Amino acid sequence: MSNQPVHTVTTSADKAKIGLAVCAAIAGVVGFYLLAGQTTLIRAGALILGLVLAVAFAWTSQSGRDFIGFAGEAVRETKKVVWPTRKEAMQITGIVFGFVLIMALFLWGTDKLLEVVLYDLILRWR
Repeated sequence: MSNQPVHTVTTSADKAKIGLAVCAAIAGVVGFYLLAGQTTLIRAGALILGLVLAVAFAWTSQSGRDFIGFAGEAVRETKKVVWPTRKEAMQITGIVFGFVLIMALFLWGTDKLLEVVLYDLILRWR
């Protein structure tokens, strides 16, 4: 990703917009639960309206625009990833399963060995 300078100074207007966005999201969720007697469509509408307002408030702030830029860069970087072929993915999965099986057998054997040493040889409980 590109190295952009970090801006730590936010104006009070941006802080107010983020605060309004948080309040709108909370209002949407609270409205969803307060309208429990209404139809599901009305309840979902209240939730969606609150979330849309929250996104709109956040979008207009500098932090929101910075986040949108960051998300766009993340998508561009994700498109650059070289994904493994099906054959490679199956081989890697087989190696992982084999390693897990070997480790499970090793831990089971270690547990049984310690059980024999502790209970049979040292404590003589059996």
